[in-house]
Amino acid sequence: MSLSVRADLRNIAIIAHVDHGKTTLVDGMLRQTGTFRANEAVVDRVLDSGDLEREKGITILAKQTTIDYEGVHLNIVDTPGHADFGGEVERSLLMVDAVLLLVDASEGPLPQTRYVLQKAMARQLPVIVALNKIDRSDARPAEVLDDVYELFMDLGATDGQIEFPVVYTNAKAGTATTDLATPGADLKPLLELLVAITPAPIYEEGHPLQLLVTNLSANDYVGRMAVGRIRNGKLRVGQRVTIVREEDENTDGSIELGRRKIVTGTVTALQTAHGIDRVDMIEAGPGDIVSVAGLPEVTIGDTLTDPADPRPLPRLDVDAPTLRMTFGVNSSPMAGRDGAFLTSRQIKARLEREVLGNVAIEVHPTESGETFEVRGRGELQLAILIEQMRREGFELTVSRPEVILHTVDGATQEPYERVTIDIPPDYIGVVQQALAARKGQLEQMSTDTDGRVRLEFIIPTRGLIGYRGQLLSDTRGTALMHQINEGYGPWAGEVTHRTSGVLVADRAGESRAYALSALVERSELFISPSTEVYEGMIIGENSRPGDMDVNPNKSKALSKMRTQATDGDYRIHTPPRVITLESAIEFIAADELVEVTPTAIRLRKRLLSQHERRRASGANFKAGLG
Repeated sequence: MSLSVRADLRNIAIIAHVDHGKTTLVDGMLRQTGTFRANEAVVDRVLDSGDLEREKGITILAKQTTIDYEGVHLNIVDTPGHADFGGEVERSLLMVDAVLLLVDASEGPLPQTRYVLQKAMARQLPVIVALNKIDRSDARPAEVLDDVYELFMDLGATDGQIEFPVVYTNAKAGTATTDLATPGADLKPLLELLVAITPAPIYEEGHPLQLLVTNLSANDYVGRMAVGRIRNGKLRVGQRVTIVREEDENTDGSIELGRRKIVTGTVTALQTAHGIDRVDMIEAGPGDIVSVAGLPEVTIGDTLTDPADPRPLPRLDVDAPTLRMTFGVNSSPMAGRDGAFLTSRQIKARLEREVLGNVAIEVHPTESGETFEVRGRGELQLAILIEQMRREGFELTVSRPEVILHTVDGATQEPYERVTIDIPPDYIGVVQQALAARKGQLEQMSTDTDGRVRLEFIIPTRGLIGYRGQLLSDTRGTALMHQINEGYGPWAGEVTHRTSGVLVADRAGESRAYALSALVERSELFISPSTEVYEGMIIGENSRPGDMDVNPNKSKALSKMRTQATDGDYRIHTPPRVITLESAIEFIAADELVEVTPTAIRLRKRLLSQHERRRASGANFKAGLG
């Protein structure tokens, strides 16, 4: 069959490290190409539409938008910048023909820059490099460009790949230029480069329909919608299509590896992006990125094809998860007060719904019917899922993250991370000492023009669990830490997680200032006076190793005797530590859980009863585990 080209269409993804300005740059392109009305009120980072995305200032889900420039239709996919959401990046790269790599002109290439670039180069996609934030006072575009060239060479770039075009941008001001000596007035140089460098979609004339489903969305009126790019053929409303899916191999051998499942359905609605909105369309052709409704059984990785001549595309593969946590029913005495969804059946249904739209998440059953093992790429990805469930009205308990181990040739292997830490030079010693104790190995150290030091470590993923909070404490909040998965390596040995113990309430009731004023001298509290507690609830961090059972409800006995003039004034001048979901997950030990409800986040022991904890400790000691 002859090959044809759609010259009026371009598909491109914007990739970068977190907070390097991808979404802000898309804002500028939308404004300057007439997507918004002149009198339309538009918020900053318009594509970050989710509440969590706006609160945290990061992109979590990949999103598609479109702009029209000089007769060419540009489909632009804004991808997440955090390594934990790499699954979104991998799927997005399957829909595009080129990538715009954004690099901060001051910070330079960081771990996620390496990750996304490696994925793009593996697919042989053309790369356009944009050095953003050139208006920063500490910008060093010439040095950063050299670092980008070094990164390309480290990743084994071919001669064609390393000859990439470069554009200098100020996303906040909406300007771009190909020459630093000539300041830019708008984003026209960037848009011209995108049209010129990005290959137009190529397809075979007369080829049957092929569409690989790379994402799922939902619509209140038409239900589940499959999102993907049409590789060949045409798709129209009312058309009969076949869903081809490769089944996984069952452990019992009931399904053979590579067997295909075929389901037929009818397209009831067809949508595509127009600016930031979704518009209905009657027919779509090769290269179009569309959302298809009417196929309730479709999942990510399926191929939509012609029933008369089904030709499936290669299966969608993403990197495997490296961390796991258990999600379970809230079994504390305060369960059921805040949430609307409490049972294991409801939690299981929500997790299964998450797996449908996020292939980087896996859910596995456990021996207990009330808990489920959830696997993901990192702590932040799992914390975002927990936060979403909390806001939807779920109550649950979650455990400390654990790494997923592999056995290769009889030897245990564990996941490693490449960590970049940016700190003032005064804290080099304390950071190196802390990471050495966590089995980290220093790979590289460099000094930036502003005097800050950049340290690069290779460290077991276990060593990073709970370290972010310690790093901020050790450096007085001045450190920046970025990490990315480095693959599996040999087991590094035992890693120290938390050296201090906790204060555990030994009875239920309401905390009193009289009791807490005596505890605050030897610990850091998590609660304030008049807080309701229960037996087994963690109320503070002990200053010494070992847990301590305390009575936070004790009040001073009423009598006529006074011991001093200030008797009765039990003010606690040290405020309690504010516990966030991320800090709680990092803090807890293996025998502890985080209780999550729509209105509260509490820490607790797995075994609430003091007697049961002592009995379990004795059993572990006899078994040689304690």
